[in-house]
Amino acid sequence: MQESPKYWKGIEELENSPEFLHNALSEFGTLPVKESHPSTDDTVAPRRDFLKLMGFGLAAATLASCEAPVRKAIPYLNKPEEVDPGIANFYASTYFNGQDYNSVLIKTREGRPIKVEGNPESPVTRGGLSARGQASLLNLYDQARLQSFAINGKPADKNQVDQEIRTKLAGVNGRIAIVSPTIISPTTKRVIAEFAGRYANTEHVMYDAVSHSGLLRANGGVVPGYDFSKAAVIVSLGADFLGTWVSPVEYASQYIVNRKVSSSKRTMSRHFQFESNMSLTGANADVRVAVKPSELGQVALALYNGVVGGGAGSSYKNAQLTKAINELKAAGSRALVVSGSNDAAVQTLVTAINAALGNNGTTINPATPSFVRQGDDARMARLVADMKAGQVGAVIFYHANPAYDHPLAADVKQALQNKNLLSISFNEKMDETTLLCQYQCPDHNWMESWNDFEPRRGALSLSQPVITPLFKTRQAQESLLVWAGNPNTYYNYLRNNWRGVLGGNFQAGWDKAVHDGVAAGTLTAAPTAQVAPAISADQAASQVAASKAASGLELALYEKVGVGNGSLANNPWLQELPDPVSKATWGNYVTVSRAMAKEQGWEQGDVIRVTANGKSVELPVLIQPGQAQGSVGIAVGYGREKAGKVGDKVGANAFPLAQLRNGAIVYNVPVTLEKTDASQPIAQTQTHHTIMDRKPVVQEATLAQYIKNPKAVTEYDKISTPEGLEKPNKVSLWQDYEYKNHHWAMAIDLNSCIGCGSCVLGCQVENNIPVVGKQEVINRREMHWLRIDRYYSSNTHKDSFETEGKLATYALMEDPSDNPQVIFQPMLCQHCNHAPCETVCPVLATTHSSEGLNQMTYNRCVGTRYCANNCPYKVRRFNWFSYYSNEKFETVNGHMFTDLGRMVLNPDVTVRARGVIEKCSFCVQRIQLGKLEAKKEKRRPVDGEVVTACAQSCPTQAIVFGDLKDPNSRVAQIWRREDGERGFKVLDAINTQPNITYLTKIRNTDVSNFFAPEAEHAAKAEPHNA
Repeated sequence: MQESPKYWKGIEELENSPEFLHNALSEFGTLPVKESHPSTDDTVAPRRDFLKLMGFGLAAATLASCEAPVRKAIPYLNKPEEVDPGIANFYASTYFNGQDYNSVLIKTREGRPIKVEGNPESPVTRGGLSARGQASLLNLYDQARLQSFAINGKPADKNQVDQEIRTKLAGVNGRIAIVSPTIISPTTKRVIAEFAGRYANTEHVMYDAVSHSGLLRANGGVVPGYDFSKAAVIVSLGADFLGTWVSPVEYASQYIVNRKVSSSKRTMSRHFQFESNMSLTGANADVRVAVKPSELGQVALALYNGVVGGGAGSSYKNAQLTKAINELKAAGSRALVVSGSNDAAVQTLVTAINAALGNNGTTINPATPSFVRQGDDARMARLVADMKAGQVGAVIFYHANPAYDHPLAADVKQALQNKNLLSISFNEKMDETTLLCQYQCPDHNWMESWNDFEPRRGALSLSQPVITPLFKTRQAQESLLVWAGNPNTYYNYLRNNWRGVLGGNFQAGWDKAVHDGVAAGTLTAAPTAQVAPAISADQAASQVAASKAASGLELALYEKVGVGNGSLANNPWLQELPDPVSKATWGNYVTVSRAMAKEQGWEQGDVIRVTANGKSVELPVLIQPGQAQGSVGIAVGYGREKAGKVGDKVGANAFPLAQLRNGAIVYNVPVTLEKTDASQPIAQTQTHHTIMDRKPVVQEATLAQYIKNPKAVTEYDKISTPEGLEKPNKVSLWQDYEYKNHHWAMAIDLNSCIGCGSCVLGCQVENNIPVVGKQEVINRREMHWLRIDRYYSSNTHKDSFETEGKLATYALMEDPSDNPQVIFQPMLCQHCNHAPCETVCPVLATTHSSEGLNQMTYNRCVGTRYCANNCPYKVRRFNWFSYYSNEKFETVNGHMFTDLGRMVLNPDVTVRARGVIEKCSFCVQRIQLGKLEAKKEKRRPVDGEVVTACAQSCPTQAIVFGDLKDPNSRVAQIWRREDGERGFKVLDAINTQPNITYLTKIRNTDVSNFFAPEAEHAAKAEPHNA
């Protein structure tokens, strides 16, 4: 899509003549009418002339205010039936790019997608949505997308490309390889099979940038059908199943079922996590044990010996491991063990443990295996070796970028230099692999495409185009059909493939499937026979026992929740999304423990050289509480060279540090570290790490305390009055508001919030929040309306005042524990009923509505920032720059500088100007829409009709929004039920009376480490499982 042409009002403006410039700067110009009058003073005009001038000036001002840049305006002579200006349409679709699966609803306005929501009809994701799924919208409008077919990077005619490729494929010398990440589309696989039927020497090789090949080899080529919702005890060995492992949205919605508590449900699951890097899942665990990467195999072996018995001896001993073994055996079929290792031997032991627990049919459903990971490391390694040896005649890359994200990237690049190798890329951008290919045949974006998906057996979903293709691209499946000589369109091909599933009245079934986005049934043939694991459990135990834990320093490569494997590195929303644990943005770093940093004399930001597998990268140090001693961590997905101007040269590429060992990619490798003389600041949105015993901010208790007395787990502030101690809201100088119609409010369950960041992205997309870039984040000027505060526990508490002194104690309280417990707390505008910001604004730019909202009137704001200074929650954001027009931000906020990129903006939300304060509005545009829709039907809004973007995005339903004036609304019920139990207001003592209530975090562990232990709670308590 090209930029719109520029127009001039006349030849004078084009030539920019001095006369035009003089008149252009004059607001009213010369007097248009001059009547005769008796005065000799030429500067005096009669009343009639003056009135005419005023009329002209008013008209000119009115016309000037209405003037807009000239665009191609095409009137709706025949308006599409489903398009009404100003009215949003929603289309069910599916997002899957080889990483995480999301069944979605796409919101469009006047034919352009502006928002992605979760699809509540999906039995897999249940309305949840990942941060990457939210941000994928921006990829549609990415100017870095290839805009036409090309030969060696030069635009070419599509028919010419087709003819040349067909001719070369027919005469290829050697086999043809199609290389892709995991494909879960049954119809796409059928197209590939038809292509292979035309060219008999074709093979399809799938590989995952972050491999799960070991898991597949241990489970017959599929991912077991895990169901965390039925687990009373969960033991995870390095599997970040809430963040990045396999299917995090699906697993998060399951996991949270047994983590929610209430006075009528005082049970919850027990979660043990053994890992090296502090992951999102580890931060949510009840019990987390930090272990070196090479020790995870020994942990698996110890679990195997404890549950199954008979294995070789394990070198790992730990009291928490013994507890985990005992609780697994006690839970039996309601227990679940998972591992993030890519070692088939370790995964075989885990499979054997689950079998011994008898959890097939409960926490593992063998009838519904997951298909979202299918990559085969050994096949990919063989293919690269054959390409390098000249045994491959043609290679087609379908959304695969092995020249960047594979440990053998150097060999891939070398092989693609061979001019005799026919190389074709379907990738959407001129990435590292596509640049080396002879033919660029870009695929449509997923929002421009038809396709189907089967993430697990029996659960189908569809994607449908929601916008006409923006560029001269073609869907990859259709390209394969053309080259195979099939004249059919992929849409018709897809429909024909679904006839066996929908049956009966096909058209009615098809229409329903397209409308709902999901359907029951399967298009994947069941295996004719049970596929045996690669090795037996006894062999696996022997192999793991032989591989003792290493004594040196080890590197643990991991994937971030936002950027992931790097395929979305050019997305500024994801680059600026804070990591849930480190709260860092814009790049990767080396995570080290505080003890290691102190021992080596490193400060945060010092650049060190990391060498592993014969490769080196230089990255800054980030001191990470919870990092296992003797290990460091680096995130993959950064260091791109051909991602686009946003993602290029952000961080360093860590993929080359991984190793291929026994046909599998190993992400835990020996490493050496060397300090350089350089330093590099890390852009973190939060640099205070502990709560420092401040219960007015966040509260936590143990499950044992909650079971004993639900009314004792939350501490409430009281103030002295003549009548005795009272709640702060009982004494006030304010006149309370009376809400007669609606009173909008929110409840946030800290037990359900896993800190994934989906709500942050949902808010950013919905409300046109700008991206500011690394330097502005370092300057503490990030613009997110909603942030997720992450708090670590400390070993020091206020009970040390007498022994250590107050100043020394406070200093120690700022330091997190070496292996801290973690709480996540979403923090947004609290919409206080006694808002301190409202009283200090000199121009009434911030006011209180009749429905409980703290409102911003942007065109009144003069930027004094008094409100931001007076806000105790620090949730107001100031526009220091015009982020959509200042060239300083063109690299990081580039989509706002093109007509194409600005198509992503929500037309219902104003784009704020420089010098203006902005903040959470409780999505007032959604509130107004819900009220108007209800008014048209002469009724009140029904609970659930009005939902904020953050609440709608949350995969765990941690955020509940609604109307307190509706006694049957979920939020009203939670406020009533939890009042005096888990419900509390942040900083309640200052009597701001927020319209957001938080629910105290309940942890299923022996003791909470966040606050000084009270005498009545000091005794150890036994865990209580769901």
